Amino acid sequence: MRVWRLEAEYEGTRYAGWQAQPHARTVQGELQRAAEQVLGARAEVGGSGRTDAGVHALRQVAHLKSKGAGRAPDPSQLKAGLNKLLPHDVNVLRVAAARPDFHARHDARARYYLYQIATRRTAFGKNFVWWVRDRLDAKAMAAAAGLLAGRHDFSSFCESPSEQRSTLVAIERAEISVEGGLILFRVGASHFLWKMVRRLVGALVEVGRGDLTREGFGALLERYSGEPAAWTAPPSGLFLERVLYEGEPPPGPPRPAFPLAAE
Repeated sequence: MRVWRLEAEYEGTRYAGWQAQPHARTVQGELQRAAEQVLGARAEVGGSGRTDAGVHALRQVAHLKSKGAGRAPDPSQLKAGLNKLLPHDVNVLRVAAARPDFHARHDARARYYLYQIATRRTAFGKNFVWWVRDRLDAKAMAAAAGLLAGRHDFSSFCESPSEQRSTLVAIERAEISVEGGLILFRVGASHFLWKMVRRLVGALVEVGRGDLTREGFGALLERYSGEPAAWTAPPSGLFLERVLYEGEPPPGPPRPAFPLAAE
């Protein structure tokens, strides 16, 4: 069995998410199709986690496994071959040989997501931001985000909580920063629940508007509420920023995926 670790970036606008689906275009499906053409054999591509329709990735990590016969391509050849076949909005950044038992999802220690909120209308960044027309108090949002660190029950912030094995998630880091015309929210944890990050963003925007207090935000971590479902932020501003494995340091200060100058 030949195994490689891939790091890929993609714009999720045209895709029904990461995970392969029978009748939809997905990022995993595109990578697997390209890999099988390059290797001339059946291949398995598995990601560190699923991203929903319209969500992007700056560095998704995936494993590529194949039992193909003959000489295996070296990492640089494999990277070039994949990128030659992939659509313009999916790009392999790095390929490295991996140990036989490497699994992109099971071996991941943490995932970091970045969300971009635009404070002004933009002609160019619509696919990469959520433009909130109201003036937002970023300091109030940062104070609320500070409550997220640690282990909490995120049943209020996920889709179908009753169907989850557990709604407890340990947050390593959560922060708000302002860069030009963007308010950035970054959060890191071992794993995330379905729609969790987008609902956290939606609730933080309510705090920024002044419609939800810091204490009210904190109460959503203590008791179940259906309100965050109505506040779910759109997928356009969400990026899988980094996936960490054993021995890898957390990312530095948040930086915009695509900068937006202030007016």
